[in-house]
Amino acid sequence: MSTTPVTTSPAGDIDEDPGPFDWFRTLGPRGRRAFAGAFGGYALDSYDFFTLPLSMVAIAAYFGLNTGQTGLLATVTLVVSAVGGAVAGVLADRIGRVKALMITVATYAFFTVLCGFAPTYESLLVLRGLQGLGFGGEWAVGAILVAEYASAKHRGRTLAFVQSSWAVGWALAVVVNTTVFELLDPATAWRVMFWTGALPALLVLYVRKNVQDAPDAAAKRLTGRRGNPFASFAEIFKPGLAKTTFFAALLATGVQGGYYTLATWVPAYLKTERGLTVVGTGGYLTVLISGAFCGYLTGGFLTDRLGRKRTIALFAVLSAACVLAFTHLPAGANGVLLALSFPLGFCMSAIFSGFGSFLSELYPTAVRGTGQGFTYNMGRGVGAFFPALVGFMAGSWGVGGALVFGAIGYGIAVIALLGLPETRGRELV
Repeated sequence: MSTTPVTTSPAGDIDEDPGPFDWFRTLGPRGRRAFAGAFGGYALDSYDFFTLPLSMVAIAAYFGLNTGQTGLLATVTLVVSAVGGAVAGVLADRIGRVKALMITVATYAFFTVLCGFAPTYESLLVLRGLQGLGFGGEWAVGAILVAEYASAKHRGRTLAFVQSSWAVGWALAVVVNTTVFELLDPATAWRVMFWTGALPALLVLYVRKNVQDAPDAAAKRLTGRRGNPFASFAEIFKPGLAKTTFFAALLATGVQGGYYTLATWVPAYLKTERGLTVVGTGGYLTVLISGAFCGYLTGGFLTDRLGRKRTIALFAVLSAACVLAFTHLPAGANGVLLALSFPLGFCMSAIFSGFGSFLSELYPTAVRGTGQGFTYNMGRGVGAFFPALVGFMAGSWGVGGALVFGAIGYGIAVIALLGLPETRGRELV
């Protein structure tokens, strides 16, 4: 009988009995609390994001908007999130991961609630943009926090489980949205949806009391910044990192351009072009989200086995194929559409499973927050124009036809991978 050598996790625990959840056990007590904080933060980040797409039809009717204007609401959130994410990355390197995490969560919760009080379309546009400041930074900071507790062997699946919380928050938003819109008039229901975005404020209390930065990573961060204690954007564009920064941002642009095109417009597509009610749309989204959750977890195991690049490339190709199939079914094929919702959700989510580990491994500890925060959110900001393009082209192509921009985004992601190294098994330095 073969034996597995004893290993030590970053949290100091001894790895004596590997199993399917060994990744969680080896985080250690502090690492598990950090995981809970990052998981909850990203789930509620997702919840607050989806208050808009799920309410978009009602908001458009209330303010008398066209598809271009409604698409702009999603785009401004994502564009501003690029700024918020980059700033949060610098804060994570300057004041620590946990403090930066609390700031981002409090920011997106505060402005989501204010969106519910918006008297005009213009004020909603501004408030939604400000919500993006916190929305942009939470994932990058939380992913770095957990990555620095995780072992190289398990980092892919550990970060994939954090990523899976996006599906949890999405599902919660669909349940609450379906209930609220069944009980209230649409003109009031969309405001109530935004007001429920106050939930993340409770998470800040948990993080403040229970979560700490990984000690080794905190020491490396301070030591690495001894000559220059503050993270600088210039450092991630210096020789040795500039190429990585460019292609990582391009990869994030393609993947998020594809994803947010679908996340923003699929609910409207189901209602306007497939003729589904709120309850009917909820059924389709349930299947889509179930696929997403399974995709996150499956992708996490694959990214540790196949490598980061192969896994992302595989699901980029499959996601593009699913988008084209999902949006080009003939009228009356709603049964097939329902069946395709699962693989669509699976593939468009599995592609993200390796992102947290991949981006963390591309940068040294001293500038990890800056590098990951900038590349992921620059990609989000540029990718934000994909939903806007769908909105403006929907008038002539239809929403379903315009969703082809999602497939284009995944093609960009595959090209970007050519300029990046494989990092599976790389220790954080």
